[in-house]
Amino acid sequence: MEGLTLNAIILAAGEGTRLRPLTNDKPKGLIELFGKNILKRQIDTFISSGISDISIVTGFNAEMINFPQINYFHNPNFKTTNMVETLFCAKEKLNESTIISYGDIIFEKQVLQKLISSDYDISVIIDLAWKDYWKMRFKNPLDDVESLILDDGYIADIGQKSQTLESIQGQYIGLMKFQNEGIHQLIEYYEKAKNTAQMGVNPLNPNLPFERSYMTDLLQGMIHFGNKLKAITIEHGWLELDSFDDYELYNKLHNTDQLSKLIKLIKN
Repeated sequence: MEGLTLNAIILAAGEGTRLRPLTNDKPKGLIELFGKNILKRQIDTFISSGISDISIVTGFNAEMINFPQINYFHNPNFKTTNMVETLFCAKEKLNESTIISYGDIIFEKQVLQKLISSDYDISVIIDLAWKDYWKMRFKNPLDDVESLILDDGYIADIGQKSQTLESIQGQYIGLMKFQNEGIHQLIEYYEKAKNTAQMGVNPLNPNLPFERSYMTDLLQGMIHFGNKLKAITIEHGWLELDSFDDYELYNKLHNTDQLSKLIKLIKN
């Protein structure tokens, strides 16, 4: 948004256990896909879009993540926490307009540009063409997918376990932007939920300790609290590297010139 200082935070603290043996001795973000590691692809995409203030929150084997001119924060409790706590290790970088990205995804520049261009206080990238992608990755599209219900362009429900395809109108990819009042709403709700959890019940997810809450738990909680989350819709243009099966699939698609069905990579 014009006039706001834009920065990016990449959440890269996890161990990536489902990617072993690739992650036996290095963080997930350093796995190479098509000749470049995931974090480098993200950094290059941010820089090419005019974002130079980039922070990475590290965890597992943090010392291996070492890119020039990047801000670093560390989650020392990466073994016992999840994305929400990882994000708030970099709370000081939640500034005027902040893009938050999971550290295990890559995305086209045009996907990022749609997010940058959004004027809404809270914007979340949602893939409407997720079914094609999930059918490539899983025998059953309902495997490893969560609810996503839209209401007049805003997210009404996110991150719940789904039994039917009807409750999945798109797929959250782990890329979002908070700005203006949205920054204050994010921090306010996080602190409120954390204080409530100290009394014995985690308001984000009663089945988990607060520190293990998922980002979608936080987003759903913000919706219940009355915050508006705008869905910025795309159709493909991204990849998530979650498992060794993903790694093998993407390399197979790349080697057989079929990857462009999902994402168009810029050669450099």
